[in-house]
Amino acid sequence: MDEPELLDPELLADAAAAFGILSATSRLQIVWLLAAGPRDVGTLATALGQPVAAVSQHLAKLKLAGLVRARREGRHQIYVIDDPAVVEVVRAVVNARTARRSGPLGERGTA
Repeated sequence: MDEPELLDPELLADAAAAFGILSATSRLQIVWLLAAGPRDVGTLATALGQPVAAVSQHLAKLKLAGLVRARREGRHQIYVIDDPAVVEVVRAVVNARTARRSGPLGERGTA
């Protein structure tokens, strides 16, 4: 079997930064909610049970990382996913963790 080629260090740093942004449970939840469709800050804050200011800060970080983008509709900023591949990764991880938890007696798989 051939050894895999090493990834470019800048690419690795960029990928690690995206995972770092998603390591906060609130931001992961925001991505999960936005995967279902566009939302404004107030709607997200209500769903998360967090203050609008806190959710705005999370959205700013997600936006800076290029994971979400905003568009203006009247007086509201509407947030949408800007990188569909991130949604695929989040769904894959959540589905894998859900399947792992729902195994016989919640047993953890061994690798």
